[in-house]
Amino acid sequence: MVSRHFNLVLLAVVRLYEELIKRPVPVANNCNDQRWKCFENCLGALDGTYIKVNVPAANRPAFRTRKGEIATNILDVCDMKGDFIYVLAGWEGFAADSWILRYYYMCDAGYLNAEGFLDPYKGQRYHLQEWRGVKNAPKNANEYFNMKHSSARNVIEHAFTVLRVVGPFFVGSRTIPCKSSVAPY
Repeated sequence: MVSRHFNLVLLAVVRLYEELIKRPVPVANNCNDQRWKCFENCLGALDGTYIKVNVPAANRPAFRTRKGEIATNILDVCDMKGDFIYVLAGWEGFAADSWILRYYYMCDAGYLNAEGFLDPYKGQRYHLQEWRGVKNAPKNANEYFNMKHSSARNVIEHAFTVLRVVGPFFVGSRTIPCKSSVAPY
C-alpha cells in the first residue's frame, strides 16, 4: 500500500520536475550569511546516509552495510538554506555526476579533497562543539578554516535531522521496497 502511494507521488514529482526542481545557485562574493561568505562559488554541503530497504534475498549482500543492515546509500546535497538540491539513491563509493560538480561542495573528512569537494583540514579540531567557549578559539589558520567549514556544512546535518523528525516515513523508521528508479536526465 505504502509502496503504491510512494510510486504515485514519485511519478507526479517526475512530471512536475521542471517546476519543482531548481538548479543550485553558488554562494556569491557579496554573501551576507556569516557561515557562507568565506566560501564563494560553493553550491552547498553534501553527505551520505543510509535508508533501510526491502530487497529480494538474492540481492541482500549488495545492500548489506558495514553494520549488517540491509540499506541503500543515499547521497544528499543541500544548498545554503538547507533545501535538498540533489539526491542520488543507490550510489556506491564516489559519485561524480558532472552537472552537480561544476563548482564545489563542502563535505566531511570521509570524502577525498578532490575537484568539486572541499573537506576540512585533517588532524585539526572540526566539530562545532569544540569551538564553544572563549578558551576554545581557533589557534591557527587551519583551525579557523575548519570552524567556518563546520559552521556552513552543518546545514546538511540540520536537513537530515529535520527529515528524520518530520519525515520518519522516509528515513530510518520504515523499510522502503526497492523497486523504483528515476534519473533526472
